[in-house]
Amino acid sequence: MDLFKKCFDFTRADEVKALGVYPYFRPIEANEGPIVQIEGKKVIMAGSNNYLGLTSHPRVIEAAIKAIEKYGTGCSGSRYLTGTLDLHIELEERLAKFFGAEAVLLFSTGYQTAQGIIPTLAGRNEYVISDKDNHACIVAGTLMSKGAMGNLARYKHNDMDDLQRVIEKIPKDAPKLIVSDGVFSTGGEIVNLPRLVEIAKRNNARIMIDDAHSVGVIGKGGRGTASEFNLENEVDLTMGTFSKTFASLGGFVAGAERVINFIKHFSPALIFSASPTPSSVAAALAALEILEEEPERVTNLIDNANYMRKGLKGKGFHIIDGRTAIVPVIVGNDEIAFKMWKLLYDGGVFVNVFISPGVPEGRQMMRTSYMATHEKEQLDEIIHIFEQAGKQVGLI
Repeated sequence: MDLFKKCFDFTRADEVKALGVYPYFRPIEANEGPIVQIEGKKVIMAGSNNYLGLTSHPRVIEAAIKAIEKYGTGCSGSRYLTGTLDLHIELEERLAKFFGAEAVLLFSTGYQTAQGIIPTLAGRNEYVISDKDNHACIVAGTLMSKGAMGNLARYKHNDMDDLQRVIEKIPKDAPKLIVSDGVFSTGGEIVNLPRLVEIAKRNNARIMIDDAHSVGVIGKGGRGTASEFNLENEVDLTMGTFSKTFASLGGFVAGAERVINFIKHFSPALIFSASPTPSSVAAALAALEILEEEPERVTNLIDNANYMRKGLKGKGFHIIDGRTAIVPVIVGNDEIAFKMWKLLYDGGVFVNVFISPGVPEGRQMMRTSYMATHEKEQLDEIIHIFEQAGKQVGLI
């Protein structure tokens, strides 16, 4: 059997392209935040994770340019050797202060961050307990860990009774790490952190929360999930990304200094990867400063998302309710999802399409997400175009 046979046999994407409804890898030619240019036409962006609208902020752009002028385009080495800049240290210290943590460590991407933490901390006879709907980076991190050798446990999505059932099967004195998204990236739900903390305490487990979709969205001044529930001192590790609220690229983990120091000296993902580029770090630092100075951006973001939740529900759409920036509209099957996406796109709105097996059968969706910088007129236009498209495909 030829290793590449599966590659030549994969034709699903080609078939969707032939129908003219392929929604992926569409190149953005210009980006003004809520408005982008794709294939020569302006469309309202309702699928970006640019939650605070900072990717085109003049201060963020200027900071990135100045960093390139001072440090060049890359670091040409890992943090462990020649790749640490004073800029990295500055951002780590500023983030630690922002989250009220003892220390922070930067990684080159958000996806890499989970792979840098989980396998480093969880070894043989040590357990990782993970929500079944956690982000793919957490799934990859758990599978890479020595703990995956019979010591990986998963519980039903945000189901704390099932977490209790799963953890009770693990030896009480065994080292354990419970890992969960703070805001789940697909449906936008928030983890039931109070109950998770209660279970962790009762069962001698540590907690790591992925706040990729939480920072800048929930919590005091956008400080994330632990802050949202006033449980900052109960979450052991908080990981996140710079590719959303912080308008850049990279990742981080915040926690106790001794734990961060251990990860710094033993994580292959850190030691054997080139460090975050100067422009990426400078952009994230500028975005953090704006978030601290303008917390009203978080309020504007949630107001916009709530407006869309109310508007779409009012038109008869089935949405996954919540209180984050993510507003998923359930469409129910792949064919309708592709048709709906094309109608929205032709009408001037860009959204993300989630189909099976990325989501369970019957939960195919238009995954919409909003920015602090969306204007009310743009939101009304999105609702109007959704209504037209929804009627055409028979959803409403």
